Amino acid sequence: MLLKKKFKNIFIFVFFLFVLSFFKNADAANLNERLNFNVDNNYDASARSQVSAILIKITPNIYFYVEKSWWDLQGRAKQDEILTNIDLLSLEFNNKIYPTLTSVFGSEWKPGVDGDDKITVFFHSMKEGIGGYFRSDDEYIKLQIPDSNEREMLYLPIDKIDNLRLLKIVLAHEFVHLITFNQKDRMKGGQEEIWLNEARADYASTILGYDDFYEGSNLQRKVKDFLQNPSDSLTEWRETKYDYAVVNLFMHYVVDHYGINILTDSLKSKLAGIQSINEILLKNGSKENFSEIFTNWTIAMIINDCLYDLKYCYLNKNLNNLRINPTLNFLPLVGNSSLSVINVIKNWSGNWQKIIGGSGDLKLEFSSSAGLNFQVPYIIYGKDNSYSVNFLKLDKNQKGQINIKNFGDQYNSLIIIPSLQTKSSSFNGFELTYPYTFTVSITGMAPVEDHILIQKLLSQIDYLKRQIAAIQSGNNQSQNSNLCRQINSNLYFGIKNSSEVNCLQQFLKSQGSEIYPEGFVTGNFGNLTKLAVARFQEKYKEEILTPIGFKNGTGFVGSFTRKKINQILVNGK
Repeated sequence: MLLKKKFKNIFIFVFFLFVLSFFKNADAANLNERLNFNVDNNYDASARSQVSAILIKITPNIYFYVEKSWWDLQGRAKQDEILTNIDLLSLEFNNKIYPTLTSVFGSEWKPGVDGDDKITVFFHSMKEGIGGYFRSDDEYIKLQIPDSNEREMLYLPIDKIDNLRLLKIVLAHEFVHLITFNQKDRMKGGQEEIWLNEARADYASTILGYDDFYEGSNLQRKVKDFLQNPSDSLTEWRETKYDYAVVNLFMHYVVDHYGINILTDSLKSKLAGIQSINEILLKNGSKENFSEIFTNWTIAMIINDCLYDLKYCYLNKNLNNLRINPTLNFLPLVGNSSLSVINVIKNWSGNWQKIIGGSGDLKLEFSSSAGLNFQVPYIIYGKDNSYSVNFLKLDKNQKGQINIKNFGDQYNSLIIIPSLQTKSSSFNGFELTYPYTFTVSITGMAPVEDHILIQKLLSQIDYLKRQIAAIQSGNNQSQNSNLCRQINSNLYFGIKNSSEVNCLQQFLKSQGSEIYPEGFVTGNFGNLTKLAVARFQEKYKEEILTPIGFKNGTGFVGSFTRKKINQILVNGK
């Protein structure tokens, strides 16, 4: 009896919602209708949570709203120009974007939470660098999520409203997010990991042919961003342009070799991220798993040569010349020598290290921590510009060794490409870094006639050291006279030419050699700065690390770290 009553109550509630939805949508939207929309205050230019909107265009598939206060400031001629541009955007959506993307990925929720086949596009003022966004909150009724707008809705930046070429790309990107919610969240009861969700959405411009002409394309922008920071983690998501760049270029490689079905089938899986891709690879009988594909991609980013091996190149004609410049590590040209490098890395990030110089028998020893899973392919380059791809075998303690005879005579360079592949799921934001070390040594005797050359080189090195010391002394005096007083932004590995990083380095240097022994003040956030930040965090772990559940320093300057730094800058303790 209680069970029957429970089902009766549920039926009445569902029926109530149906009736409510029916009456809500019985009144069709009218031009110049004014509504208040809830927006994401993290993206809004003024950090607002609600913005007043006016409906300026109704097309077969879209309601176009704009921020009312902005619209009212536009003259009649400008308004007419914007309406014409929106007409063109609507035609592009109806004739190309919608039919193409729904045929590839499936449909958005239709008629959706509002019972209306049309989607809503809202232009409002956004922070610089925000290209648009989608809020899954809008796909629920207000009884479930109070700040829902209760409609299938996309948000576009109002300052790009007259840039049709860019608007097409942004609208397509955000529409894929709308589709993803329906196909993954609603129909499969899952939730896609951010990196793969964004990878699908950003690949939409290539599906639609917008990247066929490379100059000025979305693809060209992503290549430029990627080359600035190629070691950005594929799976960590911090909403930077480098995050979008790496997922875009990785997905181009994946689709080149495994077809668009790798994206469409994984979207319809209950699994997410790497696990969904591995599931589809297995179903399709692929010989490779995600780990092997990622490793092959890191090799392709160096050689990109289809003649050597198809799996080590891009098939997209616009990417057939894409290669990165690895980090250079120099060995003395003659005599016995050794070089030790300590680096840190995140899961699923490429890291390319090139060793040149030296003459004799080369030995490279790689080492990390037991329990991790590193893959370390390496490439040996001969004097005749030939090369071979090999793989370093690591033992259970993540240690391994490479031996190359006649390095400098028969071979002129070695590139190692270590990548950490330990974690395979639950990528929801900031990721930890892990250290690895490699030591390179050369055993070779210098000919007697080279001793004079060696002495000359040593003298030149000594002279350069004195020059560098003098320059650094001058820089230190200048920096000390302009000490900063506060750090206001999050700072992290890879930032270059930043005044706030310069400030951070000055501060770290002032904390003594146990925190920042090198003491370089360059404005570039590299490995030495990252290690210094981690030492500082561990020194004050009770105030910085413990509140967020970390035991070891991360090297990421977030709110807790900034708070402590600024406290010391102001109070001296």
